[in-house]
Amino acid sequence: MTRIRNYFLTGLVVAAPIGLTIWITRWFIDLIDTWFTPILPDAYQPDNYLPFDIPGLGLLIAFVLLTLLGALTANIFGRTVLNVGERLVARMPVVRSIYGALKQIFETVISQSNASFREVGLIEYPRRGLYCLVFITTQTKYEILDRVEHDELVSVFLPTTPNPTSGYLLFVPKDDIQVLDMTIEEGAKMIISAGLVEPPRRKGDAAPEAVTVGNARLPSA
Repeated sequence: MTRIRNYFLTGLVVAAPIGLTIWITRWFIDLIDTWFTPILPDAYQPDNYLPFDIPGLGLLIAFVLLTLLGALTANIFGRTVLNVGERLVARMPVVRSIYGALKQIFETVISQSNASFREVGLIEYPRRGLYCLVFITTQTKYEILDRVEHDELVSVFLPTTPNPTSGYLLFVPKDDIQVLDMTIEEGAKMIISAGLVEPPRRKGDAAPEAVTVGNARLPSA
C-alpha cells in the first residue's frame, strides 16, 4: 500500500501541472475566441464551412487588430483621434479616473518591462528578525526621497502568498536589502508555493542542516 501511494502521488505530481497548464491555456484561448471571433462576418466564419472548430482564431484576430491599432496611433492622424477621445473621456467624472489609472499602469509595465522586477531581494519585515522576499523595481526619487533621512531608497514590491499579484509597495533603504541570486521566476514559485518550492542550491553553497520545529524535524532543502 505504501508503494501504491507513492506511485499515485508521483503520478499526481507529474500529471497535475501538465493538466492544469493545458486547461488554463485552453480557457484563455476560448475566452479570446468568444470576444473576437464574432467580429468576423458570417460569410467569413470558418465554422460555417468546416465540420470542426478552429481554436485560436480569435487570438489571431486580436493580434492583427491590436497591431493595426498600434500602427494607426503611430501616425499624426491616429494620435489626433486618440487625443480627441481622451479629452472626451477626461470630462466623464468616474470613467476618467478608471481610464487614467489603467493607462498609466499599462504604460509603466510596457515601457519598463526590460528594467522592472529584475532582482529578488530579502528584507526584514514586518520587524527585525523576520524576513520577506521582495521584487526590486527601481530607485526611489523626487518627493519621497526628499522627505526621508536616507540618501538612497529603493522601491520594492512585497507580494503576498499564495497570490503574488497583490502585495505592498515599500520604500526601503538600499543598505537594508540583500540581493539574492534567485531569478524572478524562482522567487515567484517560492511565494506561490508558500516556501514548498525552493530554487536549486547554487554551486559552492553548503547544504543547510535539518531544523527541528516542535516535534517535527524539517529536512534540509
